[in-house]
Parts: sequence; structure tokens; C-alpha cells
Amino acid sequence: MRFDEIAPIKPLSPEQARLKSMKDRVKRDQEAVKAERARQKIKTGQQQLATTNSVS
Repeated sequence: MRFDEIAPIKPLSPEQARLKSMKDRVKRDQEAVKAERARQKIKTGQQQLATTNSVS
């Protein structure tokens, strides 16, 4: 095992912590947008399927 694999991680400076927090928030928000688009796509697909089944 190499030394860098077991070396302790230094705490982030306040500026670095703020940047990391912002990056993490952006990633979370992007995932939330992706999930919401998928939900809306599923909902419209289900509505189209229901209207198709009721017409037939």
C-alpha cells in the first residue's frame, strides 16, 4: 500500500470548502432537474397510453 493511500486528508480552507459546497449543490440540482424531467416524461407517456386505451 502506498503512503498517499493512507495519508490523512488535510481539512479544506474556508474558501475551498465554500467552492466544494457550491460544486456539490450544482451536482445535486442537476440530478434533481434530470429526475424531474424523467418524472414528467413518464407522466405524459402514461396519459397518452390512457387516452389511447380509452379511445380503442
